[in-house]
Amino acid sequence: MLSLAYPWLLLLVLVPLLLQWRRPTGQSVDAPVLPVGHWLSDLPGVSRRGNAAPLWQKLVLFVIWALLVVALARPQHVGEQVQLPVSGRDLMLLVDISPSMDEQDMIIQGRSINRLQAVKVVLDEFINRRKGDRLGLILFGTQPYVQAPLTFDLKTVQTLLQESGLGMAGRATAIGDAVGLSVKRLRDRPQEQRVVILLTDGANTAGEITPDKAAEIAKAAGVRIYTIGIGAESIVQNGFLGSRRINPSRDLDEGLLTRIAQQTGGRYFRARSLPELEIIYESINQLEPIEIEGKFYRPVTELYAWPTGVAAFLWLMLLLIRQLKTRQIAHTSSEGSGAHD
Repeated sequence: MLSLAYPWLLLLVLVPLLLQWRRPTGQSVDAPVLPVGHWLSDLPGVSRRGNAAPLWQKLVLFVIWALLVVALARPQHVGEQVQLPVSGRDLMLLVDISPSMDEQDMIIQGRSINRLQAVKVVLDEFINRRKGDRLGLILFGTQPYVQAPLTFDLKTVQTLLQESGLGMAGRATAIGDAVGLSVKRLRDRPQEQRVVILLTDGANTAGEITPDKAAEIAKAAGVRIYTIGIGAESIVQNGFLGSRRINPSRDLDEGLLTRIAQQTGGRYFRARSLPELEIIYESINQLEPIEIEGKFYRPVTELYAWPTGVAAFLWLMLLLIRQLKTRQIAHTSSEGSGAHD
């Protein structure tokens, strides 16, 4: 849609016509007269001897004036409404990538996959659905690392998660340090939007901060933590002496994860299978809804350069025509003088 920022300025188009109408009857309306040799004397519409400018030249000058007035009124193209990217939550994902996440006790489409692969599958869809949220990613093992700072670029977070590998951060599990780092990254954000999702399959075995102390810091900073313990409770393991049933999640510290969640106002979830993990992230989606306020704006493209450019082009054409006529008159005069001699 085309519009003008200052439409009332279009009244200036009438100024030349009003000047023409108010001029006394019989008085010449020619362009101003300047002495021969004046630096302005070659401009279009300027007369040296008081000769009337041709009608076509007056019309072109009027068009130039009208175009400049239109440019001054700021023509604009206003586009369709576009929704602003309003932030719903600042959500930090903490993912355990210690070697224990290599336990293949998750099933997808009839085949076994390890825990980290299952997390990648489920988190990929979870991230896709967080439109409007700023997401960050911290991977931890012996030490935590910020893989992606808080960002609206969800594709980058997905890519960095998919590229993560087992043991990249060490062989131990520093849950307390990971929580402490997430609080540090979230503390400057609005308090009601600070959310952490912590996923691990073990207990705290490394780090400088104990998980309970990290939970106290998170509570003081207004950070809400949802904890997820991943891993099956029973699988059949084949050996030389036959098969036996074992608990692959015997190292999971559910008591610790429950305390962290309760102390910070979050919840603890247990993911024994891929479907359970999917349900957990769906539950978190409902517990932490994205609060889009429905703000919109219309993109505006300024178009004043177009009438200004056309006016400048017409002005240059008039100058060129004036120069050609001047040279033609000078050439004719010189030929006439030569013939007379």
